[in-house]
Amino acid sequence: MALSETLFVVLGVAFVAALAVFAKTRLFPADEDEEPREDVAEYIAMMVSVLYAVVLGLCLVSVWDTRSDAADNVQAEASALHQMYLLADALPAARRQPLRDAARTYADHVVGVEWPAMEEREPLGPSGWQLLERLRKAGEVGDSAKVPEQIAAQEVLAQLGYVDDARRGREAAAQERLSPVLWTGLIIGGALTLAFMFLFGIKRSTTHVVMVMGLSGFIAFTVLLIHQLDAPFGSMLGASPDAFTRYFG
Repeated sequence: MALSETLFVVLGVAFVAALAVFAKTRLFPADEDEEPREDVAEYIAMMVSVLYAVVLGLCLVSVWDTRSDAADNVQAEASALHQMYLLADALPAARRQPLRDAARTYADHVVGVEWPAMEEREPLGPSGWQLLERLRKAGEVGDSAKVPEQIAAQEVLAQLGYVDDARRGREAAAQERLSPVLWTGLIIGGALTLAFMFLFGIKRSTTHVVMVMGLSGFIAFTVLLIHQLDAPFGSMLGASPDAFTRYFG
């Protein structure tokens, strides 16, 4: 469901509810001696707060899982690449240095070129995949190679498969965004939750101010936390390239 359709449904339901309340007050007006039912308003305010807490929790879990998966993919990719670098010692002498150079070039490309692009949510392009193909060719050995060297070459290809899978996960995580529908729920729910704070009379104005400040500040903090975590490779709370720099620094 698109954002415009979601807003249409939400506003439509709210409008129908408003018409229902208007019709009730017109058709069944309250008696003059009937006391105001503040408990109903308190119940509605409580339900809004509970539903908003559910939306906050859902958003926080969603962005945290994406960020965690991104960090796991980075670690897996760097670890497999490092294993390929170490396995070069078991290859024929003519293939060792090309494989090491290809692995280091790939790591430098990820850190120096792709990481700034992921922070800005820009597409990575085909360069990284071309470097992976270079890694694949560097790890190939001929039929004349010794059995241990052929076994090492097979292990290099296996590690290259891990690098490939982790890279795909990293690219996917770099493009992940929190659904606009959830962002709409965060903003509207926060506004409603704060608005209900002004519907109930509190005799001590200082207490009222402190309550509103505390609630609004905590809501703002949580929304900002979600915003930062929504960038899996952001500079503040996103995954870092430390795994690559640790192995190939």
